[in-house]
Amino acid sequence: MDRTAQIKKYLIEQFALDIGPDDLADDYDLLAGGVIDSLGLLTLVSWLEATYGLDLDVLDIAPDNFRSVAAIDAFCDTADAAAGTR
Repeated sequence: MDRTAQIKKYLIEQFALDIGPDDLADDYDLLAGGVIDSLGLLTLVSWLEATYGLDLDVLDIAPDNFRSVAAIDAFCDTADAAAGTR
């Protein structure tokens, strides 16, 4: 399962979305759609750290990085790349 599919699976299970992974578009606005609130954002960040071994700084936690599945996946790519230079 690729990372995008894992993120979708997590979001659907964690936030009790009544849709399937194929129904959650990569660019769906999770914040505007009310899927993720501030507490949900913290839960998601914790899951990303535990699941992908990311070492995130509080400054990395900008809402735009978590606005959609595509944004979350891109953020993980950036965090992975930065980890190599930290």
